[in-house]
Amino acid sequence: MLSFTTVVLVSGFAIGLAFGVVGLLSNFCLTSGMRNWATLGDGRGVRTFALAAGVAVIGAQVLAASGLVDLSKSIYLQPSFSAPLILFGGLIFGYGMVLANACASRALVLLGRGNLRSLVVVVTIAIVSQMTLRGLIAPARLAFLNWTAIAPKAISLPALLSAFDGATAHLVAGLLFGGALIAFALSYAPFRRAYGQIAAGVLIGLLIPAAWFATGYLGNDDFNPVAVTSLTFVTPIADTVQYIMLSTGLTLSFGIVVVAGALAGSFATAIATGRFALEAYNSPRHMLRSVTGAVLMGAGGAMAYGCSIGQGLTGLSTLGLPSMIGIAGILLGAAAALRGPIRVPALAAA
Repeated sequence: MLSFTTVVLVSGFAIGLAFGVVGLLSNFCLTSGMRNWATLGDGRGVRTFALAAGVAVIGAQVLAASGLVDLSKSIYLQPSFSAPLILFGGLIFGYGMVLANACASRALVLLGRGNLRSLVVVVTIAIVSQMTLRGLIAPARLAFLNWTAIAPKAISLPALLSAFDGATAHLVAGLLFGGALIAFALSYAPFRRAYGQIAAGVLIGLLIPAAWFATGYLGNDDFNPVAVTSLTFVTPIADTVQYIMLSTGLTLSFGIVVVAGALAGSFATAIATGRFALEAYNSPRHMLRSVTGAVLMGAGGAMAYGCSIGQGLTGLSTLGLPSMIGIAGILLGAAAALRGPIRVPALAAA
């Protein structure tokens, strides 16, 4: 009989594998979605992300309402948080993902397809996020966190619905918030005709509650509990690189196997569909911009407790106030990079 931990790890690898396959086939990416919307007026990519978020919210809140998963045990619903730190982290992450031309999860998927630029991005994110969480930048981050931390009475949208009991509050909040996101996605006629993008949004969205179920229910062992979490990529990428270097002194985690699964899924799909091709930088300037973006994503993702997937889908699925601040920062940072006086200029052709 498999142990609780083994079941969770196998589930995590399968979920990561599915993310890699769907991510490569559908080009699921908040960065490209926002760029296409800002420059071409094509909102299908943004609607795909919104649909995934809506499905994730409803799925996670149904799990919470049923008592199968206690979302309050996750990092997104801790009793205290620093709104300025999360907002700043989100802002620089959003700006960085436009600089690097991909967020952390998309870089991982592109790496599986043979994109060597993404190898630089992934390794840089790993190094800088470790520096921010546990290294040179950590003391400053912790000092600012302690200085600005607040502990509100209600940390999530369901907690604000005091007129309802716990289960009903989760269902009402999930259906209202998730339903609004789905309605926004489907209100765009070109998206309603993009059946492949609709399928991608639904599938990616379902992976979020699937991961909550794996860690919060299947991994609910009183003697050896697994951290309650779902899909996120900045810290897991850092943990994966560290595990590769120091595996004899470390243990596998859900995040590490998700990263491995996403990479494997993307690679297998790229080989099977003939999409695998080695790609490199066009110029030193291109590499510098990409590395700068990865630095911002590594630091920003650590400060904001997640990336565009970690906060934008997983964190948002908890309907936690910190995650709403985090994804707002990511969207504003990306918007600033795409439009306005500090927008990122297009690279000249090599």
